[in-house]
Amino acid sequence: MNVIWAPWRMAYVKNARKPARCIFCLEHGTCRDGARLILHRGRYGFVIMNRYPYNSGHLLVAPYAHVKSLELLPADCALDLIRMTNLSIQALQLAVRPEGFNVGFNLGQVSGAGIEAHLHLHIVPRWNGDTNFMSVLAETRVIPEHLRSTYRTLRAAFRSALASHRPAAGLRRVRSPEAGAKRRTKVQRQSLPTNASRRSAKANP
Repeated sequence: MNVIWAPWRMAYVKNARKPARCIFCLEHGTCRDGARLILHRGRYGFVIMNRYPYNSGHLLVAPYAHVKSLELLPADCALDLIRMTNLSIQALQLAVRPEGFNVGFNLGQVSGAGIEAHLHLHIVPRWNGDTNFMSVLAETRVIPEHLRSTYRTLRAAFRSALASHRPAAGLRRVRSPEAGAKRRTKVQRQSLPTNASRRSAKANP
């Protein structure tokens, strides 16, 4: 079993002194994006660096809407989160070249969510050997680069990823077997001769 250890985060998760204001509810304007480590703003959400990372380059993708669960998001917003997740992975591949990723949601405090009231998706770059004795025995994670330096590197990578990013186009719509069977039955019925056409055929051999 491959385990990523982050025991130092439990103090943050259990800490009752959480910010009075939701850190994912952004004010209008982008003048403080650098200070808040916001890397990208989309139509329905944004990408931000995690100040308490599991690993170097740990990113969070969150909607602007203050909702706690995925099913509460409109479809367009949910799709935008996936688009920004894809963009983030491309940027991380350009910037830090990880060997893999952990991607997912922590829904509810029992799952480890630090801020459970506002939905957010984690993107954690992984490398072979990134869980070592410092994490397992000393309960300490070594982050080899300052967050500000990582931010500058990732901002440049996001610009490059955006320049080359092309949304998927021309995807073939996949029909369910039931839908395909109904369509074939409808076509067959339309191709069958009607009573009027049968009488016309007999009258005009």
